[in-house]
Amino acid sequence: MEDKNARTAVLPVSTLTEPLLPGKGEDLEAAQLPSYGGASFSRTCLNLTNAVSGIGVLSMPYAVAQGGWLSLALFALVGAICYYTGTLIERCMRADPAAVASYPDIGAFAFGSAGRRAVAAFMYVELYLVAISFLVLEGDNLNKLFPGATVDLLGYRLQGKQLFIALAAAVVLPTTWLKNLGVLAYVSAIGLVASAVLTVSLVWAGVAGTGFHRNSTSVLNLSGLPTSLGLYFVCFTGHAVFPTIYSSMRNSKHFSKVLLISSVLCSVNYGLTAMLGYMIYGDDVQSQVTLNLPSGKLYTKVAILMTLINPLAKYALLAAPITAAIEEKFSVPCGSGPARVAISTVVVVSTAVVASTVPFFGYLMSFIGSFLSVMATVIFPSLCFLKIYKAKGIRRIEIAAITGILIIGVFVAVTGTYTSVRQIIGTF
Repeated sequence: MEDKNARTAVLPVSTLTEPLLPGKGEDLEAAQLPSYGGASFSRTCLNLTNAVSGIGVLSMPYAVAQGGWLSLALFALVGAICYYTGTLIERCMRADPAAVASYPDIGAFAFGSAGRRAVAAFMYVELYLVAISFLVLEGDNLNKLFPGATVDLLGYRLQGKQLFIALAAAVVLPTTWLKNLGVLAYVSAIGLVASAVLTVSLVWAGVAGTGFHRNSTSVLNLSGLPTSLGLYFVCFTGHAVFPTIYSSMRNSKHFSKVLLISSVLCSVNYGLTAMLGYMIYGDDVQSQVTLNLPSGKLYTKVAILMTLINPLAKYALLAAPITAAIEEKFSVPCGSGPARVAISTVVVVSTAVVASTVPFFGYLMSFIGSFLSVMATVIFPSLCFLKIYKAKGIRRIEIAAITGILIIGVFVAVTGTYTSVRQIIGTF
């Protein structure tokens, strides 16, 4: 077994001058990274953008309503922080490509078995709750589109939200059986088109419906900032699957460039949706902006349809690490199709059962963002990076930046979690 000094000797020096966008200045080690899969640059862009862009877009107008217009400055800050911590994950992956292939591997490389357990626990719980929120979203919006629907199945009566959650789970199930992320990119492309059309439908709603002249908006609401921050972090939650996507790339040295493209595209879409939704509905906007749209209108049906497509296209991407972890836990042979199908089916069914009992979409999303997403997106990448690279030295300015990010992360985790848990308890 090689000693610690031998292991750390190959680590690249971390400085602010290290290029975030690989190019001519990239070091030799990064240029010689091995390929872990066959996903091309464009397909990786689709997968990564789909991983970052998600149902958080529906809560953006509500997040602005909670914190006021000035809270959008915090949204920009959160986006920049999440992009930077995404590059930290990449640099942790590059520390030892042979030993680090997943997010828990990063925790193990930095802090041993305790690090692996901590990262894995937060990562899988976050992904599982996000998967549940997808199905809650499907049930809420389909119930709005088809109110009063009822089906009798095997002696049980399914109706309303529960019926549509079951249908959504049945539709998404086959996509979870796909293991190749290159193939899954086609599913991701559908989700991205749906996100863009959703934003267009909100413009349509503003022009044809209430217009953009709501006076019931606020500039700043300090009491609502913790909720806003939690929801903003939800928008960029995807770090838990970054290592999976990184390892699937044909040429992983371009991951930073893919991450930058994805972050910019998603930020523009999020920002537009936030401003349009809040301008139309003001402080009356609901936790899912589509629930404010008037029933029966064509733009409402288009918006809800696009809302339904997005989670269906994203569910499999987020469920993939959970399925892989279960396969590893039970030592399932690589390439065992029947075992993968069985495990994926259990995961989908269990999330559908839990989703049928969750009545508070907005508060659940705020809790995920405030606690779980902040841990996976801010706390763990920063701590692991500092631990892995401290032997070779980190520039003081970068240490100061990461320390500031950690302080922000802890603040959001404490205040946002307290607020969201109190709101969830208040619904019972």
